[in-house]
Amino acid sequence: MLAHKLKYKDTFQFSNLILDYLNEDKKLKPFINYFPRKENFLKQIKLKEKQKINRNVLVNVLKTQNKSLKLSKKTNDNISLISYKNTFTVTTGHQLCLCTGPLYFIYKIISTINLCEQLAELNKGYNFVPVFWMASEDHDLEEINHINLFKKKLKWNTDQAGVVGEMSLKNIEEFLFEIKNSFKDFSNNKILSMFEESYLKHNNLADATRFLVNELFGKYGLVIIDANCKELKQQFIKQIKKDIFYNTYYEYLKKTTDDLSKYYKPQANIRKINFFEISKGRREYITDDFKKKKIENSPEIFSPNVLMRPLYQEIILPNISYVGGGAEISYWLQLKSVFDLENVPLPILVLRSSIMLISSKQKKVLMKKGFNLKDIFLSKEELHKKYVLNNFSKEISLNKEYKKLKEIYEKIRLKTSDVGLQSSLQAQIHKQLNWVSNFEKKIIREKKRECTNSLNQIDKLKEQLFPNNKLQERNDNFFQHNISNNDKLIEIIKGAIDPLSANFVVLEI
Repeated sequence: MLAHKLKYKDTFQFSNLILDYLNEDKKLKPFINYFPRKENFLKQIKLKEKQKINRNVLVNVLKTQNKSLKLSKKTNDNISLISYKNTFTVTTGHQLCLCTGPLYFIYKIISTINLCEQLAELNKGYNFVPVFWMASEDHDLEEINHINLFKKKLKWNTDQAGVVGEMSLKNIEEFLFEIKNSFKDFSNNKILSMFEESYLKHNNLADATRFLVNELFGKYGLVIIDANCKELKQQFIKQIKKDIFYNTYYEYLKKTTDDLSKYYKPQANIRKINFFEISKGRREYITDDFKKKKIENSPEIFSPNVLMRPLYQEIILPNISYVGGGAEISYWLQLKSVFDLENVPLPILVLRSSIMLISSKQKKVLMKKGFNLKDIFLSKEELHKKYVLNNFSKEISLNKEYKKLKEIYEKIRLKTSDVGLQSSLQAQIHKQLNWVSNFEKKIIREKKRECTNSLNQIDKLKEQLFPNNKLQERNDNFFQHNISNNDKLIEIIKGAIDPLSANFVVLEI
């Protein structure tokens, strides 16, 4: 295993906001408490210590939710440790993607686990617990009902609606059968057994996801929480009322979002009411008048949207950091004024690690064609041009001729001071230099035709590493890569991830 580090900006895959955040641009300082530096986490702890957290309720809920799982000693210990005031959490969250969905689901969790381990080394007087927040109240089934496995999109067909965590798994057998067929060329059936136990022996998607994530990450002490829970939402009643009855947060969200939009496009749209009402098969925005008693008696039916969920999380957890993707970091930055209003510290936001998995064979092809690892992020057209220029530069390049032509025209220009003549000459220069550039392109196209096989190999490699023209981590399922690495890929990835390193990793496996 070799981990090659690249600057995020060299991948052309990340927004200006994220690049500025990684570079600690001063214009982002008003939207956070601290940038993610090692020395800042102790400062964040000091802020969080001032906040009252109902740890007893939290621990009881976690024990109840996880009682059906075979928890590792480390996870059991971590749940118990949350009772103590010197224990803090680092949280990541994600939708309940079938079979973990795209690779970055895995990267988020490992980034969170590794960050806790780093913080424990740096701050001996404290305990740090990695938490996975299941987005069980999400209602966007289309985003989670499929996986991309060995170049095929496999989909769970169901007409259910409402919050995904409560969806029944009664008709998921056909989906699992398709997965089984995809793995038929592999003798290892451990993965299939894990999927079957997850999705055939549990009643709903939340329970299945909890089981699967625990199977994969339980030994590292990961604690899994489902916040779609009455006991936890009872601690959020005050904020639910503020939002629904008084639209308290709207002006704060608007002001912060307007300030952020001076530099970047906001990630989330703001609303006056930021809660859904959930019931069997439904999750709908609240628009009608509600009696306060309904909130007090049944807080579990009120589901926070993307801008209220972070506040809910930070009220119920002793959390000091959130590990998320670029879009998540973006909408968290819209929330600083809301957190300040509630006297809740905004956690330190850590960009999850991004990784591209590349085989030794793929890397060999890349190097043989004269490219470096950074070049794989170029477009196909740019790769073609670079390959041709690398191999036929002397035959193709008209740089010398281009330069000489400019020198000739410059000598001609010096022979007159007439503005009209110089303007006419300038137009002619521009025309001739364009002709030279276009002629060079024609030569390049001619050479491309002469090396079609090599260019096809480049295209094939590009398609392998950018399936469906996406970053690999946003398309491929983890298990297709894991099975070809003897089920050791989690350990390999874990060894390559440094959550506080501002680098994109190309991982040779």
